[in-house]
Amino acid sequence: MTSRRTALVSASIVALLCGTATAQNHAPNDYRTVEGWAKLPDNREWGATSAIYPANDGQHIWIADRCGTNLCVGSDLNPVVLFDQSGRAVKQFGAGQIVWPHGMFVDRDDNVWIADAVGYAPVPEGVGHTVMKFSPDGKLLMTLGKKGVAGPGPDTFNKPSDVLVAPNGDIFVADGHDADGNNRIVKFDRHGTYIGEWGTTGDNDGQFRDPHALAMDSQGRLFVADRGNSRLQIFDQGGKHLATWTQFGRPSGLFIDANDILYSTDSESNARRNPGWKRGIRIGSARDGFVTGFIPDPEPDQDNSATSAAEGVAVDANGNIYGAEVGPRTVKKYVRK
Repeated sequence: MTSRRTALVSASIVALLCGTATAQNHAPNDYRTVEGWAKLPDNREWGATSAIYPANDGQHIWIADRCGTNLCVGSDLNPVVLFDQSGRAVKQFGAGQIVWPHGMFVDRDDNVWIADAVGYAPVPEGVGHTVMKFSPDGKLLMTLGKKGVAGPGPDTFNKPSDVLVAPNGDIFVADGHDADGNNRIVKFDRHGTYIGEWGTTGDNDGQFRDPHALAMDSQGRLFVADRGNSRLQIFDQGGKHLATWTQFGRPSGLFIDANDILYSTDSESNARRNPGWKRGIRIGSARDGFVTGFIPDPEPDQDNSATSAAEGVAVDANGNIYGAEVGPRTVKKYVRK
């Protein structure tokens, strides 16, 4: 084992045992930033962006922006866009159907799932609070929840943040976006039939404050970014709590690749929320929780800004990382140095 690897493992063990933030702020950054990588159609400006996921070919990236601002109400723009490796837009859809795209997932049939969380600005009646399944060409195939209806029931959501489809077709929804909202994980079968749920508001095992993102590892374990509690929680697919990790900071977005490498974005840590931690993308192992890499937030004044850096994250087949940013309203591509 090289001395560098030994140092990384030792730092991770210290962080796991002692809960120290310092070790997790200074893991090596092996990536350089590609600024201005993707160009939206018709030279339009980026809006706030958190929904991002790779296509199954590993060479294309789906991204949904909020129509040049932070809300798609009244816009005729297509928020969902497919990009190739060069950042060229090759497909787009979704105009008039999505209000506030927040989370995204691409299933094994290349269908694109969007969690429409509504956001904070006033919106017209009858929109948002749904999870939608689209074909790769933008045909609406399924809607979970009731448009414009916020609620805690088996057929309603309150600002759903993310969606994930398991290999067997079961659907998991992180509901909802506010720290004092539904704070639950809801499970459906492949047809959209309600199976069950778990979670209430709080900071005990199995409780949440703003379950913000979902990912699943090769063992079928469900990772939940419990952002308001500045931690990750890990569950089996029936909702049994397996572990809680704090070494990935205050997670906003999650992605786990085929090698069980975990990418976790921290877009909110500052002196008030999660003091001592720095914002950026932490990279580590979904198997043992060791943090081995850190791409720091380029924003220099982290303690005095509410949010910056990537909120959503995705990784292509070549190992390139993509960070979708809400505050700066852009998408950055990170490639190995």
